[in-house]
Amino acid sequence: MNHELFDVIIIGSGIGGLVTATQLAAKGAKVIVLESYLIPGGSAGYFQSQGYTFDVGASMIFGMGNKGTTNLLTKALDAVNVNLETIADPVQIHYHLPDNLDLKVDRDYEKFIQSLIAYFPHEAKGIRSFYNECQRVFNCLNNIELLSLEEPKYLLRVFLQNPLACLGLAKYLPLNVGDVARRYIQDPQLLKFIDIECYCWSVVPAAMTPMINAGMVFSDRHYGGVNYPRGGVGQIAEKLVTGLEQFGGKIQYKARVTKIITKQGKAVGVQLANGQVYHGKKIVSNATRWDTFTKLLPAENMPTNEKNWQQRYEKSPSFLSLHIGVKASVLPVGTECHHILLADWEQMTAPTGTIFVSIPTLLDPDLAPTGYHIIHAFTPDWMSNWQGLSESEYIAKKEIAAGQIIDRLDAIFPGLDAGLDYLEIGTPRTHRRFLNRMDGTYGPIPKRKLWGLLGMPFNRTAIPDLYCVGDSTFPGQGLNAVAFSGFACAHRIAVDLKLRK
Repeated sequence: MNHELFDVIIIGSGIGGLVTATQLAAKGAKVIVLESYLIPGGSAGYFQSQGYTFDVGASMIFGMGNKGTTNLLTKALDAVNVNLETIADPVQIHYHLPDNLDLKVDRDYEKFIQSLIAYFPHEAKGIRSFYNECQRVFNCLNNIELLSLEEPKYLLRVFLQNPLACLGLAKYLPLNVGDVARRYIQDPQLLKFIDIECYCWSVVPAAMTPMINAGMVFSDRHYGGVNYPRGGVGQIAEKLVTGLEQFGGKIQYKARVTKIITKQGKAVGVQLANGQVYHGKKIVSNATRWDTFTKLLPAENMPTNEKNWQQRYEKSPSFLSLHIGVKASVLPVGTECHHILLADWEQMTAPTGTIFVSIPTLLDPDLAPTGYHIIHAFTPDWMSNWQGLSESEYIAKKEIAAGQIIDRLDAIFPGLDAGLDYLEIGTPRTHRRFLNRMDGTYGPIPKRKLWGLLGMPFNRTAIPDLYCVGDSTFPGQGLNAVAFSGFACAHRIAVDLKLRK
């Protein structure tokens, strides 16, 4: 039993948990992060094999720009005096879509708008109006300091400093992208393009994607841009841990929390799988809300507001991932780093319908042996497709699924199969095992159309002294979004603990 009393115990070292930890350590709190795995980062972690350094998740990183207020990953690193070199990505995504819609989202806003207008000249006015409205949302966000919306003094201060930005954001909070797009655009194929623009990071179509999130993503790619951390995405978590330790915080690996301990209804500590107990004034769960309220706490005592949330939101699919090492000669000169492949609009949200591709070695060649590239291809897939298989059935199913994806990639990278040097296949079961996420889910998605972002819970929970952070809290999925939730959570806890500002 550990008799030390921590100000804050954080369960999990995903980016949301690490931003919460570093922000609080920088304010003088006594913080410990408990991580079940061997390295930090969760979905933003990495693994190494045969000379390759692979990102666990996506490598399209927002929030690492050097201007404005929305570059939250840069701000999080700065707060603990660490920095990370990044490489600018000139094109955010190269879309390979049905009906020969082959389009690159250039970092330059005007270039992207012109490319889209070239495909839909009759919608020139609507295209400009829609993406300009996304820019307006972004400009409101980019004018205010992004902290906890649960802290009244902060809200008042921000409102008084910038009333127009706040009123602008309030107007967009209940709106979804689909509502706004249909004001300006009629062409059904263009509306489908806006669906995949949303789906590629929210895992739901435009009608269910909050306008605030879209304003951030669709605009920041042309403002701060997409930037890749040198050394791989795993460096973000590694650097945050370095900063945490420099400010006196601790992180413990192979420390799997199995229980949040409550006393008289309040959260007071945690218990590890090995029986060890830690006590803290505040407990922060960076696990998903499903794991937090059904595994770490007794499911039968779930607070009413959590039950209500689980009726509004469901678990998104997990992913089938291929981490591929391939001869450099397979990739044509001028290949972009990020691609999305979709052959049939009707299949966009179906398992294995949309394929996401990252080739980070086009930006940072040091992640692979000389003469080779990394291709990380992943596609949404459900845990239910991988349950109840014997070991041999599981292996066979993985091989078949990988073969189908490689065949589809061969259409844009001819000769890929012949150039294969390394292949690692991850299924939803792999994601569940390594990331401790129920059903290996990517995060919450609305069960039905909701009021924009208003349905997402904030960091405080119905259990006193227990907070949640990460993608099942406001504002949702993506590294910059979970960094936002980390800033917000740390800010709320700092006020509650009366730490210096």
